[in-house]
Amino acid sequence: MNGSLDLQRLIEIVTEEVLAATGLAGGAAARCACHSLSVDCCPDHLRGVLDAGATRLGLHAVGGATDEVARMIDHTLLKPDATRTEVEALCHEALQFRFATVCVNPTWVKLAATLLRPQGLGVCSVVGFPLGATTADVKQYETRRAIFDGATEIDMVINVGALKSGDLRLVERDIEAVASSCREAGALSKVIIEAALLTDDEKVAACTLAKAAGADYVKTSTGFAKGGATVADVALMRRVVGADMGVKAAGGVRDYEGMKAMVAAGATRVGASAGVRIVQESKGKTPAGAAATGY
Repeated sequence: MNGSLDLQRLIEIVTEEVLAATGLAGGAAARCACHSLSVDCCPDHLRGVLDAGATRLGLHAVGGATDEVARMIDHTLLKPDATRTEVEALCHEALQFRFATVCVNPTWVKLAATLLRPQGLGVCSVVGFPLGATTADVKQYETRRAIFDGATEIDMVINVGALKSGDLRLVERDIEAVASSCREAGALSKVIIEAALLTDDEKVAACTLAKAAGADYVKTSTGFAKGGATVADVALMRRVVGADMGVKAAGGVRDYEGMKAMVAAGATRVGASAGVRIVQESKGKTPAGAAATGY
């Protein structure tokens, strides 16, 4: 399934290149005021992405950077009172800015998949969310149902109470129930450790268990606890899991400066409801409206 999505995206990129090379892609690209270059190729604009930790950039042959910032963001809407109209708007923004995924509650997965997957974008959903206090078999069922409805990535919350009780085997089985189901279906699994509720030793234990269970990412937060992602937590999580796993910073990443700090600390994915603002700021634009205050 992921292979077909990659192929579709590759076809889109080649099409964009051909249209750009033949001058059929629309009006002339905007030029930056500092270097008179295409805005997306401006060294000052690219410097921000490089400072944030990017080691590779994709460039169009005749100007226009592929948006590496957007491709690191799960464009997120997890509030309980989210409406169908808001979810549809989230998906349309994801299509416009080419975010990595939209992250929505399970009830909206089928809608989001209908809108996004034909266009080559993924859908992320949440399991055991936001407390993590359900049983492993229930989390496994939630995982399979979300994937059946079209999810390509699953963010699960660990059993925080079991971890703090020292029942590490239960925590590992809990993660395995989700991670194994994801592997079977070709979906990515991310393990939310809810760092704000843990001591550093517990954070290390949670990340170690996630890695042992075969998860693809560890993630800082649900956004519903007393605190969200911190640079210190991201750095600690990166040290524990090494270079082979992803680290997702989520909860309170509300602007481009915040995202750069997380990436510099080791994050490879960011979950944010302020994805549009972050991308606009990365391009040197002034976002319209107030900064997001939620997830």
